[in-house]
Amino acid sequence: MERVMRDLATDAIGHWERRRILYNLVLLAVVVATYLFDAGPAPRPLSFELVQQLFVFAVLGNVAFCAAYPADLFVQASGFRDTWRRVRWVLLLVGVLFASVLAHFISRGIFGGAG
Repeated sequence: MERVMRDLATDAIGHWERRRILYNLVLLAVVVATYLFDAGPAPRPLSFELVQQLFVFAVLGNVAFCAAYPADLFVQASGFRDTWRRVRWVLLLVGVLFASVLAHFISRGIFGGAG
C-alpha cells in the first residue's frame, strides 16, 4: 500500500509541478493586463506595500493550485486512473480559468479599478 501511494504521489507531483509554471504565467498576465488596461483612469502607483500585497496573493494562488493534489490522488487511487490520466488537463483548465477570474477581480481592487 505504501509503495502504491508513493507511486501515485510521484505521478501527481510530476504532472502538476510542470504545469504550475503555466498557471503562474497566466495569472501574471492577468494581473499585468488588469494593471495596464482595467485599473481605472488613475491606477495605484507601484509601491513597496503594493508589491507586498501582490506577493501575498501570489503565494495564496500557489496554495490554491495545491487543491489539485487531493482530487488527483483520489481519482488515481480509483478504478478510473487510466481515464483520469488522459483527461486531468480539464482540472488544470478549470483551475486556471477560475484563478484568472479571481486574480482579475482582486487585482482590480488592489489597483483601484473596482467601483
